[in-house]
Amino acid sequence: MDLATRKVLDRSFTGLGVFSILLMSLALIVLLGPIVIRGSKAFWFQETVEHRRFLWDHYERGDEDSLKKELAEAEASRQPVLDYLAQFEDDMQEDRELRRAYRDELKDVKECLSELLGPLPGEVEPILLRDQYGQTRWDRAQVKLDHVLHVTEYDYSDPTQMGVPVQIPRVERFKGTSLEPLFVYCEKHAKEMLLPRRTFYWRFLFDEPMDAFFFGGIWPAVSGTFYLTLGAILVATPVGIIAAIYLTEYAKETPLVSLLRTCISTLAGVPSIVFGLFGLAFFINALGVSDSKSVLAGSLTLAVLILPTVIRASEEAIRAVPLSYKEASLSLGATPWRTIYRVILPAGLPGILTSIIISMGRAAGETAPIIFTAAVSLGKPLKLHELFTQPTAALPWSVYNVATEHQAVDEIRHVQFGMALTLVGLVLLLNLTAVILRARIARRLRA
Repeated sequence: MDLATRKVLDRSFTGLGVFSILLMSLALIVLLGPIVIRGSKAFWFQETVEHRRFLWDHYERGDEDSLKKELAEAEASRQPVLDYLAQFEDDMQEDRELRRAYRDELKDVKECLSELLGPLPGEVEPILLRDQYGQTRWDRAQVKLDHVLHVTEYDYSDPTQMGVPVQIPRVERFKGTSLEPLFVYCEKHAKEMLLPRRTFYWRFLFDEPMDAFFFGGIWPAVSGTFYLTLGAILVATPVGIIAAIYLTEYAKETPLVSLLRTCISTLAGVPSIVFGLFGLAFFINALGVSDSKSVLAGSLTLAVLILPTVIRASEEAIRAVPLSYKEASLSLGATPWRTIYRVILPAGLPGILTSIIISMGRAAGETAPIIFTAAVSLGKPLKLHELFTQPTAALPWSVYNVATEHQAVDEIRHVQFGMALTLVGLVLLLNLTAVILRARIARRLRA
């Protein structure tokens, strides 16, 4: 190969490598960008006075005197709305035609106002916590305000298309009535009625959820994910390293060993849902490690899931240790096991830690295996002695659950993305810790 051709190929491969890096970076931005932007709204948002009232009622957080002053200001701003409603109801009592025409319309308006501001005077005390308060977030309050001000109707004038939603100002339906000024007042004085202000709600990570994630935080899911990941690593790491030592240092290249290697490689590609069914059938039903779902059963299932990765990566790390290290140790009289323990394993430890890092990320993010063995939709933070018998909430399952199965998906979008951001952050934190540990160990070995 002449020099000119070699230069062209070198430049081509360099350009292809740069292009691949840029493409991967763009994919990460596209993937993680929405998670970071929308997930941050679970922590940094405009809270209303209803949120501050909730925090005081259930956690006694905040300044009581300041809160009382704000509530008094909000009630004063809401009083005209109540006056308009009372006046219109009096008019309906006196005019039968008015009552017949606006009975359902008024009920709809009051329901929308209750969702925006909380229960109106004279209403029965709601049972659900979400109905006992108005909107706690200003972004959701603006959506509810739009429901107060507008009615959605559908235009079927074009027979070739399905009905097109059209926003009709609700005030047009109450033209000439005593309720007409209410809508203009709500639009102009919404901020005075809810008093929004910026807040950083860092306790989203550490509070327990209330009323199906409408309030509170995600601590049970965070702690559950940590327990499951840590348990899987504690089980898979020693088993995987021992298996890798056997395959590289003791096993002979027989057909049985070749079959065993093939099985390990095959297990690495088995769908995770299969491991979940295996964990349910073997660990829970056959071995009976717990009566039903538990953190122990989920950790064991995740350990089996990541075991092939730990074995293969540890094998490669051990094989990468120079043969001269082993020969020098044996020539000095060390036994084979002492050589493995004191020479080969320390030299291959950075590579072994790499396998653990990869496995931690996968264990933390898996959903299917823990559905059958460990995860529940809602739960309390577990104590250490409960890990062997009780199921737990976990971030991967909770993200799926609140994004697809929740009865009010749009109401808690911030929780969904907040959970996803927390999961990504937790995986990065675990990986960063392992990378720092690996770097320190490698530095000590070089010294």
